Amino acid sequence: MPATATDIPSFSSLQASLPTAYFFNCYAIELPPDSRSPLELYLSVVSRTPGWIDALMTLRNRIVGQLGLKNVGALSGVDSSKPVQAYRIGDQAGIFKLLEVHEHEVILGETDKHLDVKLSVAKQEKPGGTTVSVSTVVHVHNTLGRVYMFFVAPAHRVIAPATVSRLALPSR
Repeated sequence: MPATATDIPSFSSLQASLPTAYFFNCYAIELPPDSRSPLELYLSVVSRTPGWIDALMTLRNRIVGQLGLKNVGALSGVDSSKPVQAYRIGDQAGIFKLLEVHEHEVILGETDKHLDVKLSVAKQEKPGGTTVSVSTVVHVHNTLGRVYMFFVAPAHRVIAPATVSRLALPSR
């Protein structure tokens, strides 16, 4: 089952930042009942990143490095040996830092002088299943941030649903 574009959940911590966002979107997927925490779901999503997306991230890192932007590594670059219980606020979890942990949502993000990116993984239980929503909110600070988003936003609209859809695959 593919992920579909939807609104950012009304309970999301990201809601307050939407009026001033330069870019935002959300993709959701319906799963059977799922006992994983939002952080576990995030780690599952990024650890199963398709290879073509990591290849694009490598290309991105090479290009933006020439412009003075940060090399963020691979989206799948999480420490698979680190147990979910060991993560603390401020820890790196793949390309993002862990910012907030709530019962039904985890917020991760990255900030630099050009832009701020926040990612939410939220889960909602409902009869017979679980909805997992992955939302992204970006605030740009300058022209380089806007130029970067000009190229990244279209790619994100392909990468995000492809990555979120991997949650529907059987666990490895």
